[in-house]
Amino acid sequence: MSERAQAPKLIKGATGDWEVVIGMEIHAQVNSRAKLSSGASTAFGGEPNSHVSLVDAAMPGMLPVINEECVAQAVRTGLGLKAAINLRSVFDRKNYFYPDLPQGYQISQYKNPIVGEGEVVVDVTPTEQIRVGVERLHLEQDAGKSLHDQSPTMSFVDLNRSGVALMEIVSRPDMRSADEAKAYVTK
Repeated sequence: MSERAQAPKLIKGATGDWEVVIGMEIHAQVNSRAKLSSGASTAFGGEPNSHVSLVDAAMPGMLPVINEECVAQAVRTGLGLKAAINLRSVFDRKNYFYPDLPQGYQISQYKNPIVGEGEVVVDVTPTEQIRVGVERLHLEQDAGKSLHDQSPTMSFVDLNRSGVALMEIVSRPDMRSADEAKAYVTK
């Protein structure tokens, strides 16, 4: 593995040189037949609102129940990232308004994610590798989808994706070029 050159990679700018520093958040859908907090199907391509449970639609009194397979897949992914697997993780409510987020919040993790720090070795070229640190991997629910092309005067909402489990993989700002970022995403 070649070591990264000591000199930073710079881009000429009108007011001076700019150093490229890239960190990324990758959202990867968990391969599960059921959503993160409900038993509704995650099948792609169904009729709008055909894969929605009462939990996904945020009906009053409905409580989420975690999908064990989604947790297991996050742990396996964390092991593949040579990351710390936290024995305690907590889900939080991230409050914000999206028309296609019926609860008014997203169930996510922040302070206590399921997976902690790790790293991935990335082949940038056949002779150059870099190590990209992973800050965290946490589970969260996807939102629904707004449909703006069905009517000239109205927007519609499809909640089939609402509640689908996502793994958000947050890297450290260890990439220094577009080629490195592309290689990281590809890996």
